[in-house]
Amino acid sequence: SFAWMCALALFEGFKTIDARIELVSQGERYRSRGALLRCFRGVDTLTALSVLAELFDFKRFASPRQLMSFIGVTPSEYSSGGKTNRGGITKAGNSHVRRLVVEAAHHYRHRPNIGAKLAKRRQGQPAWAVGIADQAQQRLYRRYQRLLARGVPTNKTVVAIARELLGFLWATMTHPRLEAA
Repeated sequence: SFAWMCALALFEGFKTIDARIELVSQGERYRSRGALLRCFRGVDTLTALSVLAELFDFKRFASPRQLMSFIGVTPSEYSSGGKTNRGGITKAGNSHVRRLVVEAAHHYRHRPNIGAKLAKRRQGQPAWAVGIADQAQQRLYRRYQRLLARGVPTNKTVVAIARELLGFLWATMTHPRLEAA
């Protein structure tokens, strides 16, 4: 049928786009840094490439908090006099990276585990980068579960996890051993 043919053509188009993205990821500009980001759960080629294309030099952020603020996942604040009221996230800055990191944060609701695909992505990567990714997996899973147990709504929990995930990504991309490689 016509609908089936259209769906097949669309699928073939996606395969072509995926092949091109894979080709770009193997370029000199993205290969090593993209591979480091892919050590994290929920971050594969497309996410890693998008984050690198949008933020390439993580060292321009003096701290993880600056990166979090740039992405717009920090709480807004309404202060007057001695009162401080915190609101929702600011949503300032890069909405594309914010969406990707929040999407990746959803993966941390599952127990820490190294599946076959993640193990393959980690092959040949430096032990320090895999260590940071493992530490992130342990911490973010525990935090996710604690926040839900406290009654924090799922969407707020996921954004909190995304904020911390950005901290781990920053730590990886600004690691002193990265320049030595």
